Amino acid sequence: MTFQPKSDLTEEEVRERVDSAIEDNRVVLFMKGNELMPQCGYSQKALELVQRHRDEYETVDVLDALPEFRAALEDHSGWETIPQTFVDGEFIGGSDVLAELDERDELGEKLSA
Repeated sequence: MTFQPKSDLTEEEVRERVDSAIEDNRVVLFMKGNELMPQCGYSQKALELVQRHRDEYETVDVLDALPEFRAALEDHSGWETIPQTFVDGEFIGGSDVLAELDERDELGEKLSA
């Protein structure tokens, strides 16, 4: 049995946080953990890719209400997996998509457009 902590955030509060983060930031990365301590390899990879091309970006740690964040993000992106990156309100992708864009030398342009 795995321990699932109870979130102090309501579904509505999470939706407001997601909406606000997407609207108020040029680049936002929803991730497990934070910039100083990513809590999964995919989040760490996405963070490294964003950092390679941008100095200014926002990160949002989804672990304090993971099911609620998954649902709120899926409404914006159609994906429920984490991490998710948005640029100017547009969903770009998770770590795999960011890596593919980087390999094609398109990530820098996407993140700075």
